[in-house]
Amino acid sequence: MTANTAATGNLEITVSRAELLRELTAAQSVVERKTTIPILSNFLFEASEDGKLTITATDLDQSLKTSCTAKVKKAGACTIPARKLYDYIKLLPEGDISIKLMDNHWVQIRAGRSNTKMVGMARANFPAVPEFPAAGAVKLPVASLKNLISKTIFSISSEESRYTLNGALLVLKAESMAMVATDGHRLAHVEKLGENLEGIQGEKKTLIPRKALGELQGLLSNTEAEAIDFADDEQTLFFRVGGRVLTSRKLTGQFPNYEAVLPRDNNKFVIVRSEDLMGSIQRVAQFADERSGAIKIRLEQNELKLSSSSTDAGESEDSIETPYNYDPLVVGFNSSYLLDFLKAIGNTGEVRLEFKDAQSAGQMRPEDGNEDVKYRYILMPMRI
Repeated sequence: MTANTAATGNLEITVSRAELLRELTAAQSVVERKTTIPILSNFLFEASEDGKLTITATDLDQSLKTSCTAKVKKAGACTIPARKLYDYIKLLPEGDISIKLMDNHWVQIRAGRSNTKMVGMARANFPAVPEFPAAGAVKLPVASLKNLISKTIFSISSEESRYTLNGALLVLKAESMAMVATDGHRLAHVEKLGENLEGIQGEKKTLIPRKALGELQGLLSNTEAEAIDFADDEQTLFFRVGGRVLTSRKLTGQFPNYEAVLPRDNNKFVIVRSEDLMGSIQRVAQFADERSGAIKIRLEQNELKLSSSSTDAGESEDSIETPYNYDPLVVGFNSSYLLDFLKAIGNTGEVRLEFKDAQSAGQMRPEDGNEDVKYRYILMPMRI
């Protein structure tokens, strides 16, 4: 008994609510909600002699390790139910919170006049989380990486069966970084030139799972850092953003040869204001078939017409005046795929639509003259 009590009866710390809440907010999205392994719905708290509290969350596929300063009365470790703790800390007033590990893995939390005890689990049950590699990390600029993710993440496939499409491909070269994502119906490709990435020889391609990209996007939005450290080993990807480390299990398998599907001879094009196109698509899409979301784009002399019809809702047509001097063309696309692209470019400026014929993939690009960022979005047509 005594040995057991000694092993669990340590950790005792005081931490500021604001700092603790900030780190719990970062870590709680990694915690597995519907898990069959109870320990995975807990945070691991580890307090060290040097006044640091480290918080770890994992769902076995990915993990997040983050930390904040604390007054450490007794160093030690414990696990606390993540959702319950996060919801409770949010409700506490500003000020200091003391956390103390009691017998049988119970954890006492005191703040002001509140005194709460939560049922934890044995620290020994918490799975080991991979450590950031000692060598071989590459520094990636935060602003560029954030831009790559926001312009591709929506094109990642959510069909579990197509698991090599359940992530985006990051392509690093010494002076550029690019990201590609596709779900088989559309493909988003963005490249940022003029980078200076040290330690990259030739080309490094890494497939990053969708869930990890979502977490990374959140971390990048909440950091002051200008660059992050990226590393990988046989099984794991590592991203160090400020004081936080995100790990993700690698996706196995080969990403498709996307360069083969990039359109080469889409020689009919039209340029329209992004805002006008967005408005027209949104209006017309209200009357598209609910299942397919298909709308028709008709290009005629100096006019772009959008139309849709469904037996349930009715029909709608919208037109935009714009220079167009090629053969007339009618092509169908999924309206929500078109809107995804317009949202990704911030619905500003002009957009160029490029076509070959009604059966071939269409391509959309922002017409913004930004030489450093090349962004293209390829869409398979639909039969209407």
